[in-house]
Amino acid sequence: MKFENQLLNFAKKTSKIYRSITGKGVRDVLKLIKRDIPNLKIKSVPSGFKAFDWIVPNEWHVEEAYILNKKGEKVIDFKKNNLHLVSYSTSVNKILSLKDLNKNLFSINKLPTAIPYVTSYYKKSWGFCLSHNQRKKLKDKSYKVKIKSNFIKGFLNYGEVYLPGKTKKEIFISTYICHPVMANNESSGPTITKFLTEWIQSKKRFYSYRIIFIPETIGSIVYLKKNLKIMKKNIIAGFNINCVGDNRSYSYLPSRNGNSISDKIAKHVLKWNNKKFIEYTWNERGSDERQYCSPGVDLPVVSLMRSKYGEYPEYHTSLDNFDRVVNAKGLLGGFKINKRAVEAIENNFYPVCKIPCEPKLSKYNLYNPQNKNNYAHLHKFKSSLTDSLYNVLSHCDGKNSLLEISEKILIPIWETYPIIEKLKNLNLIKISFKKLLKNDI
Repeated sequence: MKFENQLLNFAKKTSKIYRSITGKGVRDVLKLIKRDIPNLKIKSVPSGFKAFDWIVPNEWHVEEAYILNKKGEKVIDFKKNNLHLVSYSTSVNKILSLKDLNKNLFSINKLPTAIPYVTSYYKKSWGFCLSHNQRKKLKDKSYKVKIKSNFIKGFLNYGEVYLPGKTKKEIFISTYICHPVMANNESSGPTITKFLTEWIQSKKRFYSYRIIFIPETIGSIVYLKKNLKIMKKNIIAGFNINCVGDNRSYSYLPSRNGNSISDKIAKHVLKWNNKKFIEYTWNERGSDERQYCSPGVDLPVVSLMRSKYGEYPEYHTSLDNFDRVVNAKGLLGGFKINKRAVEAIENNFYPVCKIPCEPKLSKYNLYNPQNKNNYAHLHKFKSSLTDSLYNVLSHCDGKNSLLEISEKILIPIWETYPIIEKLKNLNLIKISFKKLLKNDI
């Protein structure tokens, strides 16, 4: 099976599991991921756990939720589409006038076929979501409303993978697993992160990796409460992975600092992947980067995305699905940009020439005196491997990282990997990580 189809199949599997920020659905998604990543640790904190200014809520369980018309027909049924019920709705069993019912109904006039996704995690409330077309068909004077839900002392669950490298300095990767049904704004993130984790595990690593699967907002806040000290000490770069499944655009949201190694890598990868990528500002944040980059936390976390949350019309609706938004090609693109970002950080060392002056390249079969084009690189930029090798070598002074060299000679960093490998094998350069390990990046 093609890799992109593996991505799509797994994304569809996760989308079938209904979940919210706590409860069985979250645990079921984590168990599904753990089948392929056995070293995933599923952890929990109890309801009532205090994390900075937040408190973990009770688990929310729903048995049934529907609206009956005067004929006793279910015009809205949670079991047919779980987006119909406002998440964390309280129990209701009453007959309401259409006027009063409308106060607790949510639809989108501009998207008449879409069922919106609405939550009320921290305020006792109830409501139903429906398409605007469905709403227009409500003509009866009164309707019976039934929601049978309960709140119990339970747990907030999250998954954590720690992959040790040669250094304790870490690359941090986070994704969220709490949104039901939706394809780009939910299933794409844990899917890409799951496969990215498997790929990282299969490679030799210089850095260590801290990878988490959490409920959005409350999950990241809880995780920071429990791990902030070691995260601030060790994390040198990070990525919040979400909205990586459609095939419409590429986009980037910076860290609050805007100038971390994560920011530089993200912009470099996107520039060479799709020059039309959209660069957002910190003022347009909206996911867990709000927590990771907040004052007092200050981690270098960015988001590399396809279409950003809130910027595509189907966002937070039933139309964010696998027929209309997410496809195999989009997921593959989302995987590739995040994989290239991780590779770039792993390879962003400082190369140092071991020989003063330019090496005698013919000695290493890197120069042919009968080739008239040997010095074309001195007159104008050319993208051949030989020209790039000359240019890379000219900047190997131990003061320029491989990313900086790539930027200077106008090639993507991944095109320098075989060049660096050749120069290392010929004993023409050595590589240094000292500047990186001082966090001077």
